[in-house]
Order: sequence, then C-alpha cells, then structure tokens
Amino acid sequence: MPKRTRFTIWRPLATAATAALMATLLTPAQATATGTGPRTSQPVYSYDRAVREAVWVDTRLDGDGDGRTDRVAVDIVRPSEPAQRGRKIPVIMDASPYYSCCGRGNDGQRKTYDADGDIVQMPLYYDNYFVPRGYGFVGVDLAGTNRSDGCVDVGGRSDIQSAKAVIDWLNGRGTAYTTRTGTTRASADWTNGRTGMIGKSYDGTIANGVAATGVEGLETIVPIGAISSWYDYYFSQGAPLFDSGPDWLSNYVESPEARARCAAVQQKIVDGAPRTGDWTGLWSERNYVPDADDVEASVFVVHGTQDLNVRAKHFGQWWDALAKNGVDRKIWLSQVGHVDPFDFRRADWVNTLHRWFDHELLGYDNGIDDEPMADIERRPDQWVTSDVWPPRATDSVRLKPAKGTEPGVGTLGLRTGKGTETFTDDPARGEGDWATDIGVSTPDKAGFVTAPLTRDLRLSGSSKVTVTATPSTPTAHLSAVLVDLGPATIRDYSAAGEGISTLPERTCWGASTTGDSACFRETAARTADVEHTVLSRGWADLGTHASPGEGRPLTPGKAYTLTLDLAATDHVVPAGHRLALIVAGTDGGLIEPPADRPTLGLDLSRTTAHVPVVGGTGAFARATAGARAAAPAAGLEGVEPPATVQRVPEGGR
Repeated sequence: MPKRTRFTIWRPLATAATAALMATLLTPAQATATGTGPRTSQPVYSYDRAVREAVWVDTRLDGDGDGRTDRVAVDIVRPSEPAQRGRKIPVIMDASPYYSCCGRGNDGQRKTYDADGDIVQMPLYYDNYFVPRGYGFVGVDLAGTNRSDGCVDVGGRSDIQSAKAVIDWLNGRGTAYTTRTGTTRASADWTNGRTGMIGKSYDGTIANGVAATGVEGLETIVPIGAISSWYDYYFSQGAPLFDSGPDWLSNYVESPEARARCAAVQQKIVDGAPRTGDWTGLWSERNYVPDADDVEASVFVVHGTQDLNVRAKHFGQWWDALAKNGVDRKIWLSQVGHVDPFDFRRADWVNTLHRWFDHELLGYDNGIDDEPMADIERRPDQWVTSDVWPPRATDSVRLKPAKGTEPGVGTLGLRTGKGTETFTDDPARGEGDWATDIGVSTPDKAGFVTAPLTRDLRLSGSSKVTVTATPSTPTAHLSAVLVDLGPATIRDYSAAGEGISTLPERTCWGASTTGDSACFRETAARTADVEHTVLSRGWADLGTHASPGEGRPLTPGKAYTLTLDLAATDHVVPAGHRLALIVAGTDGGLIEPPADRPTLGLDLSRTTAHVPVVGGTGAFARATAGARAAAPAAGLEGVEPPATVQRVPEGGR
C-alpha cells in the first residue's frame, strides 16, 4: 500500500461543494466560527453525563495457556450525545501496563471503578479534555495486567496484539464482550474507527509497535519517551545497561493473578534474553524499526535528549526509519530526562496535541501541517523551531582525534592524528567525571577538544564513533561521549524530577467529576549552572566488533575496530565554547562493567567521530578557523552524576 503524502489525506479540494459537504458531516463539537470553516473542536458535550463502560476484547491469542483465548479489559469514556444523534466519533487510546500496578503521570494516578465495574477515575487528562470535544477515550489494560487475561511479554506479540485487537474491534473486525468470561457481545457502533494512540514510555512503545503492524484504522500515534527496539533498552551493542532483563519488568507490572499463571511465559523471556547481550529471536520480535515501512499512521514523536531511561537512541533510529519510508511525522525535543510534555511545557503541549488530533482524527484543515516539523528546547523553557528535522543542510563531518601535550589530553579537528592514547577502565567513574577532568591527564579516559569556537556550531541528528582499540584482557566495554565545554544553564536532568520540580499549585485541563479531577500539580524547570554539558553518548562491548549481535572473547594485545552508535540530539555549541570527544571504558552508573578491568590502547589514526553538523564540514571549518588550540581548564563542573538509572520504562513521571 503506498504511503500517503504528508497530511494530504485531509487536505480538502478547493471547491465550494466539498466545503459544504464537510460542513454537513461535522458535529457541533467540531464547529467554531473562524473564517470559512471549522478550526477547533469545542467542549460542548457533557463530561458528567459521558458513557463510562468496560468491554473485554478477544485478542485471539492464548498467552497463558488456559485453553481459551485471552480477553483484554478496555475502559471507555465517551460523550453520550453523538450516539443519540446518530453521529460516530473518533477514539484516542492509551494502552498501558501501569493502570493498576504503578500509576500514571506525575500524580501517580490509577484506574478506579464503581460498584458495577465501570471506570470512575481514568488516569491523566486525556478523557477530561477530549471527551467534551467529541472524542472517545479508551484505556486498555495490556494482557496480564489489571483486569486482563493473558501474560505480559514486554513488547512482544501479546503486548502488541493487546492493543491491535482493540483497534480491530473499533473498526468492526474484532469481537468484544460485556464481561470477562461471558458470551454477550459488545458493539463499537458509536465510533467511526479512526484511532489515535498516545502514551509515554511503555505506553508509547506499544503505540510504536502497533503502528509497525500497519493496522487499518490507526491514523496517528504520539509516542512520548518511547522505546523503538527492546534490545536497545537493555543493551547497547552488547554492553548491558541494567543488572536485570525483561523478565524483571514483566514480573513488576503483571497482576498478582497473572503472575501466578504465567511462569512458562516468564521462563521463555529469561531463556530468550540472555545477559550475554547476544541478539536472539526474542529481540527481533521486539524490534519495530525494520517495520517502519509498514507504518501508515502519522507519528508525533516527543523525547528528552537527556533521557537516561529510554535513551535518545530510540527516537533517533525510529525517526530515521520513518523518514526513509516517507511517514508523516512531527517532533518535539526537550532538555529533560524521562518526562511528559504535560509536565514541562503544559499549555503549549495541550494546545498542540489538541490541534494535532483535530487534524489527524477529525480532518480539520487547521494549519498544523504548514508549521515547522520540529520544536527544540534550546535553553530551559526557551524553544526554537526547525522547518524539517534534521535541517536539510546537515551533513556528517569526520572529526579526528590527535595527541596533545599531555597523555589523554588531545585535540579534535579535521586532520588525522597519529600515535596511541591509553586508558584503563575504572567503573567507579563516568561521563561527568571524564568531562570535569577533560583538561587534565587521568588514567581512565582519553579526551580530545577543539579550540574555542569562533562561531556557533549546531549538531543535529545521530553521531557514530569508529575506534580501533587494543585491549589487555578478554573482555572490554567502551564509551564514547560528545561534550559541550563551556558555561550554561541547563535543566538538571540527573536530579530527582529529571529537569522539573513539582509545585503545590494545580491547574485544570478539561472537565471534572467527583471521582475524576482534571486538575494536576503544576511544575517548573529545575535548572543547574554548569561548565560542561554531555550532549550525546554511546556504549558498546568491544567483543561485538565482528557482529553487533554476538559478543566474542577478545585476544589481549590484538587490535579491534568497532563503530559505536551515539544517541540523537540537537544542540548548539556556542561561540567561545569547545566541542569535546571522550573515549573511555565503563560509563559508571549508565552501563554495567565487563568481567575484567582492561587497559586499552586507542589508535588515533584509525579513530573517527562522524558528527551531524548543520552546514557540514564547511561550517565546522569556519567555526574553528583562527582559534588557537590550548587545553581547557581543569575542574569543569557539570550536573551531579546520575543515580542508578530507573530500569522501568516509566520512571514515575
């Protein structure tokens, strides 16, 4: 099926007849008298009198092996008036494992029910805000969670089918029941089937996975801080990012009832995800990137460039694959960690999301498709836009490390260096320590810096660093880090809140009932004054040099060449600052150390950083022209080292 061109599915023909026809089809909730046609859906329907109901959708899978196909619980809030008038409405859906176990959003809300088992409190604001505007909201409990049958399989077939089956039902292709075990069927005759999925972290990951199936009726997804490949959540090119695997997560989110019956599924996850970091069939099933060519929905990506939970590599590789396959897309990039935009740019976010859903689900020609593709937070609460992302003038620049006057304190530029730099893995230190000590010789890293820039230099996209290193032991991990050396005020992404502080005041976003308030605690930017900022990072097990999916023992004294993938970013290194590349071993707190404590020799003539620079090599040459190289000062402080990174793709926010 050919891809639709960007937004043109809703671009109306410029005829009076078409405009008149659209006017007869739109509901009152969709009408605003602004010029020649409707622009914004309005809150004209009663939230208090909304239909609140539960159905159980048949997934056609038997994940828990009990001899009957699993049913997933679907809680629905929808305005009553459209159905009474014979009008059908679109759906916004959030499929999640967190509705019962862990809570949703900064306020940690869980689903609550009345005596009949119908939803009272639907977490988050989506139902409060959008139901009065003529949308239905659907909260899906993934298989094995809350009131659903089946077992959690952490992004695999069961998780994805949990949500896909609901979209099929909404479009008349599936079966649902009014109870978990009964035979009375439930109809979705109140909806036109047009569905938009949204969610943060695990929820957004499910949206990615469902979109990758190409399911008909899914018109758009809004993945926030979402995973694109579950292998890359647990490993980075063979280097483990956590001390546990997906079996821990499935046990964490499953209902007690499911936990008791899902031992076989748990064991299958354990067997399929060895802590060696080798690629297996389990990871292939949970990698959505290769299926980007099946995505028919538009995609609105939101991610924090300093997200150390769902690392920024996830949005970068997903975005690139979507772009390659011509998928309609939009992106917001913030300075925060693993935080929802409702908690770092609330008013602008709700307005933008409203217009996005109006455009994609209601068919409004509201101009959002003519706006810049990207919003980027350049400084705390200060945003810029980019017509396309990365900008068209972006090109990969080959930067080369070279020796300086002291061991491990070198230069970075366009000329190939010579010789070797040596460092010894120290798992007690990490990227913050290395950057702080960039100007002094330390045994645990090799650092290379440009001269102070004479012009701003913008990096936009994903970097790669190719190294040739000789280890002294059979195992070794490598880290590569890009750093902006210079004073700045940034969001304190390593502190509690990951760049925000929660305030006692509340603001309201939609209608409320006694059991479901639309009022949420406000937040403010939590900032730090720093002298260096890590802007991109990547890690790998050197044992994966021959195959990224298989680690092999190293021969001490033998040189190996490996390319590390660094996380995507969009960052301006200001004039007067320096750009630095650091190569080291274990990045303390962010990856697990290898079995040995190797010393590695870095061959500078065969080490290159491929960095996406707006303006390409010419821009880099101009920004460094005429500047005199000198070692930066010692003791450049950054944010405090991150605590042990959350191993749950939610983080409580």
